[in-house]
Amino acid sequence: MAEVNRSPAFWRSFPIFEDFDNETLCELADIASYRKWAAGTVIFQRGDEGNYMIVVVSGRIKISLFTPQGRELILRQHEAGALFGEMAVLDDRPRSADATAVTAAEGYVIGKMDFVGLITRRPRTAEAVIRFLCAQLRDTTERLETIALYDLNARVARFFLATLRQIHGNELPESANLRLALSQTDIASILGASRPKVNRAILWLEENGALRRTDGIVSCNIERLLNIADPEED
Repeated sequence: MAEVNRSPAFWRSFPIFEDFDNETLCELADIASYRKWAAGTVIFQRGDEGNYMIVVVSGRIKISLFTPQGRELILRQHEAGALFGEMAVLDDRPRSADATAVTAAEGYVIGKMDFVGLITRRPRTAEAVIRFLCAQLRDTTERLETIALYDLNARVARFFLATLRQIHGNELPESANLRLALSQTDIASILGASRPKVNRAILWLEENGALRRTDGIVSCNIERLLNIADPEED
């Protein structure tokens, strides 16, 4: 089993821990355990006890819900630098969704009792955790707004912009390239649409100069994506 990365810079790269001091980050490394998951592994299921959270080092893990008819709704796709499973750890309730490794993945598991003990001993860390949870809530609100209030062309444009902001931050360049790990089926699940409709929306964005696809690379015209993502009302 690989050793736990003890570098404060590594742990601070995860948004929830970015305001932790070095001593606290060293304690965090002490309570973390390295794990690997093969592609297709169900890490936890909705209703399971939430006794740990996970930081992702490599690979891709999806968080999803299933209807009684077997239809899947993908809530999030987590890659390197992400953290998930924290909600059940902090509110002492069962898991609210399934977590499945889409590809082979690596990460660190942080146990509930150890983490709660850490933030109890160091109350200032609780402020950082609260800020992280508020950011997650704001992101969820924006996702719901996108699905409820925008047509599919705008929703797809907003999806590309959100993906770009994960890489570049809020100050986007005039143009940028993406190599998407997600399929159109994945994007459709995230946006609450069918794959054929998402395909038509991507083609429409290409026809209107917002995107260009070449050999798996998506070239994005930021200004045009922004105009489509937030169209002016007539």
